Amino acid sequence: MKEVEIIDNPDRIVFPNLGIDVTIDSTAFSIFGLEIKWYAIIISFGLLLAVLYCFPRMKKFGIDPDRAADAVIAGIIGGMAGARIYYVAFRWEHYAGDIKAILNFRNGGLAIYGGIIGAVLIGGIMCKIRKVRLTPMLDIAGMGFLIGQGVGRWGNFVNQEAFGTNTDCLFAMTGGTIQNTIIHETSYMNGSMYGTGMSELYGVHPCFLYESVWCIAGFVILALYSKHRKFDGQLFLMYLTWYGLGRFFIEGIRTDSLMLGNIRASQFLALLCVIASLVLHIAILMRAKYKGEDFVLYCNTEESKELIRESEEKYNKNNKESKSNGTDN
Repeated sequence: MKEVEIIDNPDRIVFPNLGIDVTIDSTAFSIFGLEIKWYAIIISFGLLLAVLYCFPRMKKFGIDPDRAADAVIAGIIGGMAGARIYYVAFRWEHYAGDIKAILNFRNGGLAIYGGIIGAVLIGGIMCKIRKVRLTPMLDIAGMGFLIGQGVGRWGNFVNQEAFGTNTDCLFAMTGGTIQNTIIHETSYMNGSMYGTGMSELYGVHPCFLYESVWCIAGFVILALYSKHRKFDGQLFLMYLTWYGLGRFFIEGIRTDSLMLGNIRASQFLALLCVIASLVLHIAILMRAKYKGEDFVLYCNTEESKELIRESEEKYNKNNKESKSNGTDN
């Protein structure tokens, strides 16, 4: 492999084979002494894009957006909490007894699978409370997850984290923080955790880029297929299959995997997701074919139509009253 230059500036990021050389401070700006990190801004932007895409399409899935709003908010909170708890749990030796460090995730330290678990669990509970049908809601969430993950991964780029093993491929990257991490982290040098030594003298795989592209491609596929889905929950199963498949291979070249003994936790979970979602997907289709049943999407049921009709009538009534009050004033 071709050696790369040693970089003294921790904020400098280089893609030597592409001729890209940028310097990005991980801190975007400060407010009253509080540093606002690009990582947090990018994650928030990804969530915003997901919400802007998903909400206008909820009625097509038979979901009342007003009822779903509470579930979305609960899901976001549960997702952020789950992502942090998952990460801290696997790195407990670094966080034990330090509450401040546990709560500070502006510089990174979120695990996608923990976020998915937290979002589905807490959001699902709120769906039950607000009487929102879970399976079509999960279909919408699957597309939202892919948008959020595809954009959010660029937070790893700014932080120069979640990178892979040494490579000289076209997209190989290096940076001041990447090189310092490799130099000062013993596990990177002796390969004790990953079975291969690492050197700051060579580029590394930009795993953030691979996963971002994979997620955006998955979103496009699900968005196009959404008009042809056979049953409620199908898009979410496709999401689990697509994301799990990509994550399984990408996790295999990452150098910061959360470990469960000698097993990469996220790679193991990715494999489970792929197998479980494929088996469930096939089983549902075969069961319907065997019994000669026709799938009825929730959006086509009277229950869904009635809930949406009630919501629209309430909105029109409130809007009319608001205009009336404005005229009187």
